[in-house]
Amino acid sequence: MARAAARYVCQSCGAAHPKWSGRCEDCGAWNTIVEEAPRDDVPRGLGAAKGKSSSRKLDFVPLKGTADGTPRLVTGIAEFDRVCGGGLVPGSALLLGGDPGIGKSTLLLQVAARAAGTAACVYISGEEAIDQVRMRAQRLDVAEANVQLASATSVRDIAAGMESAVGPCIVVIDSIQTMYVDTLDSAPGTVAQVRASAQELIRIAKRKGLTVVLVGHVTKEGVIAGPRVLEHMVDTVLYFEGERGHQFRILRAVKNRYGPTDEIGVFEMGERGLGEVPNPSALFLGERNAEVPGAAVFAGIEGTRPLLVEIQALVAPAPLGSPRRAVVGWDASRLAQVLAVLEARGGLAFAGNEVYLNVAGGLRIVEPAADLAVAAALVSSLTDRAMPRATVLFGEIGLSGEVRPVGHVATRLKEAAKLGFAEAWIPKRRPGSQAPGKTSAPAGAGESGIQLREIEHVRDLIAAFQDQARAGQWNPARRGGAPGRG
Repeated sequence: MARAAARYVCQSCGAAHPKWSGRCEDCGAWNTIVEEAPRDDVPRGLGAAKGKSSSRKLDFVPLKGTADGTPRLVTGIAEFDRVCGGGLVPGSALLLGGDPGIGKSTLLLQVAARAAGTAACVYISGEEAIDQVRMRAQRLDVAEANVQLASATSVRDIAAGMESAVGPCIVVIDSIQTMYVDTLDSAPGTVAQVRASAQELIRIAKRKGLTVVLVGHVTKEGVIAGPRVLEHMVDTVLYFEGERGHQFRILRAVKNRYGPTDEIGVFEMGERGLGEVPNPSALFLGERNAEVPGAAVFAGIEGTRPLLVEIQALVAPAPLGSPRRAVVGWDASRLAQVLAVLEARGGLAFAGNEVYLNVAGGLRIVEPAADLAVAAALVSSLTDRAMPRATVLFGEIGLSGEVRPVGHVATRLKEAAKLGFAEAWIPKRRPGSQAPGKTSAPAGAGESGIQLREIEHVRDLIAAFQDQARAGQWNPARRGGAPGRG
């Protein structure tokens, strides 16, 4: 019998090639093609074999009907349950990704320990020995929790253990890149092994009604390693984010079949592991100094949660004539767009200055509504005039310089009022809305009113700093002139 030819599979996209090459023709990645030995027992097709047909028929049911309301498994960690949509759904598969050392294993061990009071919890580690997991549990002060541990990498052994599970059960697999199926000759972590291992574990979870949590490694680009189909196979995809120099960690949902997406949970890394941050706005703004130029408070929305965060900007003369643009926590291309609009539509000059932008606290913002706060921080630094301390901003800036309305205005203002802010600079509202001025908080909020100032164009934003300059409150000497031509 002739030996089957080897396959060359791209570890980035999963595309198969007849021979090795340095660059994948499908995804364009370099040095990702690896030789994989074929299986001896190649699966047959679904066609009839030797005149036989399938004796099993599908049972079709009408679309209209009643669904069993399966209760969610509440872990007891409110921030984790919030991101998952209210808790874990039995029979679902969840994928958690994040940078090395960010705290994925710590988070899931704490989740398993807290949920062990209401459901059976199993923690299977393919990267650490049992004693190492116990050492971490002692450090996190969860060693007394009723969590079953195992150290294994064979999917066949793990499947045998999952078959004996009964009732609500949470199974943590740390990590999916270390698992292997013994019917494949490829090494653990390859596209074929990751796909086959995840498929087998998810199949058992659906059939037994278990909740499987898979830990996934990420590449240097920040995406989960392995085939993209892995994210399509699971029900929920979570990313654990954070900067090494900050103690804050952000748990973000990018896919959730049983709840809202773009929801976030905020944690703080400490000596006892990860602690919940129920009010992240107060924490992110807790270390604000007195009024300084280049700082503005943005009232944002992450999922359904309002979040206030400080945006810091520094505009300084370029010493060598080649200005630099550095961004932390925001999109660099978005910063270039805002700078271009301020120059072309507002008459400001940033060409000879270096620009540094930072989102305080290590949070990453992707919402376009941050444009107005970023522009205010840039103008404040350029003019050397601080924003009023009790003022928040939000609004999207278009290429023609107009400030576009954004959603969830009432929620943003309610959060700002709760934290003691007295004024908000917002986009100009559509005709028919409440007139500007001293407006009350949203209906039912029970908070004090906030003074609103409508910004229709970036020229209105610059004019606000010019008004303070005319009043003698702005010192333009350090930046060499007026902030703009109006």
